[in-house]
Amino acid sequence: MTLEQLNSLPAQDAYQWFETTCSASNWCKKMAEQRPYSSINALKDTAKTLWATMEKADYLEAFEGHPMIGDVNSLRAKYANTQATAASEQQGTQQASEATLQQLHELNHAYKHKHGFIFIICATGLSAETMLNALKARLPNDTQTELDNAAAQQINITLLRIDKGLTPSNQAG
Repeated sequence: MTLEQLNSLPAQDAYQWFETTCSASNWCKKMAEQRPYSSINALKDTAKTLWATMEKADYLEAFEGHPMIGDVNSLRAKYANTQATAASEQQGTQQASEATLQQLHELNHAYKHKHGFIFIICATGLSAETMLNALKARLPNDTQTELDNAAAQQINITLLRIDKGLTPSNQAG
């Protein structure tokens, strides 16, 4: 979809498009209302500005839109295909070991139990070991710190999804 097409969608369709980038309904509604956007950069600036106005409930709603990193079978499948599906993003990563996958599974559940929401990380380009190390580093944090960390990761994920979801037009963005 081009920016021009997004700008011209009916409000409900625009909301649904934004929902593919972030599942926080309040944020999606506001993003759809702010149209038209003059450029992709303007859209992304608005995305960041509006995200900064969201409250805890909005963050938690966005986090619920992510699967938990912790299903060993899903992790095994993801990292088995890493080099074939995202070679440029995952250059140099090796297939995750069973021990790494098991630790991710266990620590993700410990994180959710401690903080009340799943571990959020912008995983693009990260190996399983890197994600595990980040999880180990963040698990001891207090919940407010982790809410802030996860919200920062969420907007990074959202911005990547916006980039992937919009095709450039002939206009400068």
